[in-house]
Amino acid sequence: MREKLRRPVAVAVLILLFSCIVALFWYSDWQYNLPTPVPALYHPVNPGTRIDISATFKPKKAGPVFLHFFNPDCPCSRFNITHFKTLAERYADKINFAVVVISSKNDYTAAGIQQRFGLTVPVLFDTSVAALCGVYSTPQAVLLNTDQLLYYRGNYNRSRYCTDEKSNYAQMAIDSLLASKREPAFDHYALTAYGCKLPGCKK
Repeated sequence: MREKLRRPVAVAVLILLFSCIVALFWYSDWQYNLPTPVPALYHPVNPGTRIDISATFKPKKAGPVFLHFFNPDCPCSRFNITHFKTLAERYADKINFAVVVISSKNDYTAAGIQQRFGLTVPVLFDTSVAALCGVYSTPQAVLLNTDQLLYYRGNYNRSRYCTDEKSNYAQMAIDSLLASKREPAFDHYALTAYGCKLPGCKK
C-alpha cells in the first residue's frame, strides 16, 4: 500500500518543484521586461551633449570612447558581460573601451573585477560619470565620439541574454559612428532603461 502511495506523492512533488522553477523564471523575465523607474531628480542628457570624462578616464589612443556601466551584483549585468566583451575585442583597435562599476559595495577593486569577469579593459569606479551620461540603471552602454559628444546611450540588446542579432543596438551605434553617420533611429526598446537601478541592484 505504501509503495502505491509513494509514486503519486513523488510525482506530485516533482510537478510542484517544476512549477515553482517555471514560475521563478517567468517572474524574473517579467521583472526584466519592466522599464527601470526613472529617478525623481533625473536630468536627461541628450545626444550631442559634451561629456567631459578627462578627470576619470584618459584613453590610450585618439578615437571614440565606449563606457560600459556595470554592476557585478546585477543579474542583468552578468547576463550581458559576455556580449560586452565580444564588442570590446571586435572593436579594440578603433574604440577606447572602459567599464564603469556602479555598486553599493566598497570592496570591489579594478583587478578583482578584471580577473573575475575576464576583462582586459580599464575598470573605473567614478559614479559621477553615470550622472554626466544620464545613466540610471545597469547594464547601459554609452558611446562618445572623438570630440566627446554623446552619440548613443541605451541598451545593448532587446533580449535579456543579448541573443537577438536584429536588436544589437550598441553594435549598431558603433558601426554607424565608425561609418561617420548620424545616430540610427532606435526604437524605445533601445533607449528605455531596463535592468537594475542605481546604485544597488533592486530588480
